[in-house]
Amino acid sequence: MGRPPTTVLLPTTTWTTACQEVADQLGPDDELLVVCDDESDRVADRDGLPAGVEVVVAGVPDGCSGKANAIDVGMERARHDRIVWTDDDFHHPDDWLATLNADYETHGPVSEVPFFVGRDPLSILLEPGYAFGGTFSVWAGDVVWGGSVIFERSDLDVDAFREELRQTISDDGLLLEYIDVTTLRRARRVEMGGSVRETLERHVRFMKLVRYHDPPAAVINIVLLLVLTAFSIRFPLGTGAVLTATHGAIYLAFGQRRWTALLAYPSVLAMVPLMAYAYARRTFVWGGRRYRWHSKFDVEIVD
Repeated sequence: MGRPPTTVLLPTTTWTTACQEVADQLGPDDELLVVCDDESDRVADRDGLPAGVEVVVAGVPDGCSGKANAIDVGMERARHDRIVWTDDDFHHPDDWLATLNADYETHGPVSEVPFFVGRDPLSILLEPGYAFGGTFSVWAGDVVWGGSVIFERSDLDVDAFREELRQTISDDGLLLEYIDVTTLRRARRVEMGGSVRETLERHVRFMKLVRYHDPPAAVINIVLLLVLTAFSIRFPLGTGAVLTATHGAIYLAFGQRRWTALLAYPSVLAMVPLMAYAYARRTFVWGGRRYRWHSKFDVEIVD
């Protein structure tokens, strides 16, 4: 028996390689909704779209992030009950969609994990920390990643979810509160940064996401990081060796062979000042917009 038809939601403002990769994997009854902000976005007037692909203009967000707004409109326009969310910043191999559907048949809602790869000095330094917090911890805690997740409408209260989605920043942070997923030990490389400023903005957003969606985890993270930093300063050689070995094992467990695992020790030392900076910042930039995130459901678009 064939799998159910699937709707893939892919928010983006341009037609990227990822759009074509996903379009090439659609079955005859599947659809790919490429969701952009505005008619002026380059993807909005793209000609010659592949079969099963539609561009949806979400409009300017009001009281939520552009990504949350795009997902909300995409959920409304989706024709099918089985839904996949994905992003435009990583490679989708030829079997990506088929594998996700097969995983759903085995586990129910499933998510893959990101592995963030730096493109500037600061993001390269932070790679080991993100490997632990953004890859290993996401997998170990069955945390959903909005870049690659599959579920069906019956797996959550869609109306309540969409109502709250229109009031917040993080689409996957909110989804985690509505759905139980099995997070697979299958990593997708996501490039981050490009400049120190871009890396700082992403870091601020990530820290605020944890603060507002999982306050107890934020407190635990602060305490553990302070303790680890104290040990790193007091016993640098031993702590450095343990951190390097641990992060090297994490890299290998997720199929990543990168020299940046050797930066585990300085990465930890950098995290305390960066965390303080993130909590002190009042605003951050994401996707060309500046946001002030007052509380989980109180979002101000500054410009």
